[in-house]
Amino acid sequence: MANSKRHLFLKRRLRVRNKLRKMNAGRLRLSVHRSNKNISVQLIDDVQGTTLAAASSLEKELGIIGKNNVEAAAKVGSVIAERAKKAGVEECYFDRGGFLFHGSVKALADAAREGGLKF
Repeated sequence: MANSKRHLFLKRRLRVRNKLRKMNAGRLRLSVHRSNKNISVQLIDDVQGTTLAAASSLEKELGIIGKNNVEAAAKVGSVIAERAKKAGVEECYFDRGGFLFHGSVKALADAAREGGLKF
């Protein structure tokens, strides 16, 4: 039986999250969600169950509404790095979910690293 794209995505997401849980030493998680039209990212504290910072291409002040390309992802990555610094966060784990690490997800991660986040 052939696996569907959705099934493979869910398997990848579980594999990534389980590895993060094993390595998690109280650090925060930078979770990425990508759709066909937008990209969003959250800085999550799993111990307390709270979101400390978030950024999305849906925000009007970024001026990239409805775009999910490499440039938009890089802009969102730099914004989340700034907001993480304001929240006092320097280190986190990068949770790509079930998304492959290339294209817009990689551009977001690189921009966040350049902004000062370590993962």
